[in-house]
Amino acid sequence: MSNSNYIELKDLEVYQLARELSTVAWAIYEPMDINTKKTMGDQFLKAMDSIGANIVEGYGRYHYLDKIKFYYNSRASLFEACEHWADLIKERNMMSQEQFDQIQVQKDRLRVKLNNFISTTYKTYKENKK
Repeated sequence: MSNSNYIELKDLEVYQLARELSTVAWAIYEPMDINTKKTMGDQFLKAMDSIGANIVEGYGRYHYLDKIKFYYNSRASLFEACEHWADLIKERNMMSQEQFDQIQVQKDRLRVKLNNFISTTYKTYKENKK
């Protein structure tokens, strides 16, 4: 792109962190038996993949408030995947403590970055509205 202020999607740290979480989720999901995949694995994986997907969709929107709506959806998916599904999967001994800890550390990093990303987008909206 010709705009020097434009940041490529793949260079966004929030997107990179979301993709890392998806990779961890896949490693947990892949060895599950078919019944576990159908009952909780699919939902865990979809919620985890939805984090990055919503960042992408928001980043592709033109209007700031549209962008923010998708970033909020991304944050909600982060909580669904990491606070609910990851807890259940760990509780049922289908992921290691190391995998669980890795998810929690990455979740905490991404939550802060995503909140800052939302705040910055909203601040830019307010500045451009003047």
